[in-house]
Amino acid sequence: MLKGIPAILSPDLMKVLMEMGHGDEIVLADGNFPAASHAQHLLRCDGHGIPELLEAILKFFPLDTYVEHPVTLMDVVEGEQLQPTIWKKYERFIQKEESIQMEYLERFSFYERAKKAYAIVATGETAQYANIILKKGVLK
Repeated sequence: MLKGIPAILSPDLMKVLMEMGHGDEIVLADGNFPAASHAQHLLRCDGHGIPELLEAILKFFPLDTYVEHPVTLMDVVEGEQLQPTIWKKYERFIQKEESIQMEYLERFSFYERAKKAYAIVATGETAQYANIILKKGVLK
């Protein structure tokens, strides 16, 4: 056990976060996301929601301030009448540090980008359109 590390962050997840370098990306994937077939490194966080994981990760993970959009969300499929409420939760955690602009990426473009991510964290999140990509920055 270590002091100050939230219990929701597994040793494997902390190891991946530490291995990642500037510009590397990690995907926090909801329960519907095809994580196993898209991941270079797959981490399982079944039973956990993305907001709780995001809050814990952002305590240690600097977002990339050298790019326009260090955070990417999977956009709602065109024609679908849905406004994901989970996005507001994400904004609260992300905006704690500084003003960060989020990008919204079409579903299949999101899948292709996820395939290139350093790791995908498969969660038990049930909210629709909860998938999020974080680009790692540098410590200042």
